[in-house]
Amino acid sequence: MLMNERGQLVLVAAVLVAVALAPVVLAYLQLGYHDDVRAGSAVDEPTGDTVRVLDRAVTRESESVPGTYAWAEREQAVTAFRDDLDPVRSRLQTSEMERGTVTEITYNATAASAWQSGNCPSGSGREFGACTTDRGVVVQDRVDRTHVLAVGFDVTTTTEQGETTVTVVLEGVSD
Repeated sequence: MLMNERGQLVLVAAVLVAVALAPVVLAYLQLGYHDDVRAGSAVDEPTGDTVRVLDRAVTRESESVPGTYAWAEREQAVTAFRDDLDPVRSRLQTSEMERGTVTEITYNATAASAWQSGNCPSGSGREFGACTTDRGVVVQDRVDRTHVLAVGFDVTTTTEQGETTVTVVLEGVSD
């Protein structure tokens, strides 16, 4: 019987070791290891930074449009809005050249029109007036004032690692 008890003791010890190691194996499998965390990113860092700066500029510049332009002046409003964004676009396009990053930012009227189709209701039950897309900028008539709702852009970033192009529609202040 001594041999049988010894076998059971070895079996119980093996089970205890297996139970003790299970959390370590599970943690290893869940955490994994990747030597370059940035390698799996969907949008590279320079492009993401550019989009964030553009987003802030669109928000900032769209705030003053309703107080300045009536709906009948919407074409002038879009021209002035784009002119106000030009210094930011120019700075973003040249700011990283010394580091070998070239950025191109162009308006995308197709993306803006698609945004308009999905976000500007039509028909008699709508809360505000008509929407229109002009040179990549979506504007809406709200109480006879021009409101910038969104702007479509293509952002192309070229680095030593390659080229990234994203199309974004950035929303303005629409209150």
